[in-house]
Amino acid sequence: MSSESLYYLIIGILILQFAVETLLDYLNARKFGDPLPEEVANVYSSEAYERSMAYKKANYRFGLFSGSLSLALTLAFLIFGGFEWVDQLAMGISENPISRALLFFGIILLGSGLLSLPFSYYQTFVIEEAFGFNTSSPALWLTDRLKSTFLMVFLGGGLLLLVIWFYRWAGSGFWIYAWGAISLFTLFMNLFYSRLIVPLFNKQVPLEDSSLKSRIEAYSRKVGFELKNIFVIDGSKRSTKANAYFSGFGKEKRITLYDTLIKDLDESEIVAVLAHEVGHYKKKHIVFNLIVSILLTGFTLYLLSVFINHPELSRAIGVSTPSFHAALLSFGLLYSPISEITGLVMNYISRRFEYQADNFARETFAAEPLISSLKKLSRNNLSNLTPHPAYVFVHYSHPPLSRRIGNLKT
Repeated sequence: MSSESLYYLIIGILILQFAVETLLDYLNARKFGDPLPEEVANVYSSEAYERSMAYKKANYRFGLFSGSLSLALTLAFLIFGGFEWVDQLAMGISENPISRALLFFGIILLGSGLLSLPFSYYQTFVIEEAFGFNTSSPALWLTDRLKSTFLMVFLGGGLLLLVIWFYRWAGSGFWIYAWGAISLFTLFMNLFYSRLIVPLFNKQVPLEDSSLKSRIEAYSRKVGFELKNIFVIDGSKRSTKANAYFSGFGKEKRITLYDTLIKDLDESEIVAVLAHEVGHYKKKHIVFNLIVSILLTGFTLYLLSVFINHPELSRAIGVSTPSFHAALLSFGLLYSPISEITGLVMNYISRRFEYQADNFARETFAAEPLISSLKKLSRNNLSNLTPHPAYVFVHYSHPPLSRRIGNLKT
């Protein structure tokens, strides 16, 4: 396929993806005011339901505006030679292929990050603030952005450097070595993310001795789940929204509770939420997702190795001098439809896993406290309880609340 054909294909993909997302958002927005299903009819008061609709509409309008502007800027950058300009700028600084590649992506990352700052600020300090969710300060928000950028540059740049080095050393067989390195990195991050990355943003403290801790430990012993690490994270420093998650393996596995979760739920409800998380571990969902992620990475890298040496890839985004980094960016744009398909499959599997974890919690603890916890969390987060089925199919990794409750009651 010629570079011109690939160029128009990339533009077509970008426009088609935007059109599909806009249609899905529109269909979902049309159902904002639908009557609530029987299973969740008592989640909201009439006043709270009006507030939840206002929150959803605000996010819908903001998403439509930001998505449209993002598409327009991306197309303009592609059509008017923005990638060629960045490549020439990087080449003017360094002709070393590895340094040039890092500069190329660094400049794009910097530009993208600066453009996204106003949108992130508006989302946090206008929308989230207006509906009582935001507890962050501008200083904390900016610090978070800087830390995230540093991690992206340090970790993402390091991996990119390694991949390019493998390519220059091993040629088309680079994908095997890159796959091995990225797989090891993925395993390492799964093991130590909570120990190494989370402390950069949040304070984690062991759950103090209390009746809650005793109940969690009693449940863990009952289901044969060895758990020594139970932490509380200060999520309230940024938002009133609550969460809990499981991370790590072996001695590094831990349960992390948001302080907002402890505030919003009673002890039985918290244990029910943890029973759900333990269900994911017991049902091997975490291992499955990790293995699939590694396999998909290998598949993607193999496809990249097949096409990376075609100069048409670089020229498709307007870069006149073929290079690994330009071809990599072009490949990423062309690969996005495949990524969308794998995402659909993984979301479907994830929704099935959620039912299985709910069933585990029901069978080993109780259904009612899990149901009441899900209702409280949905109410406190102003969640959408009437999503469009097509939107659920494409975007939801969890089943809608009404279906989860219906399943728990069977």
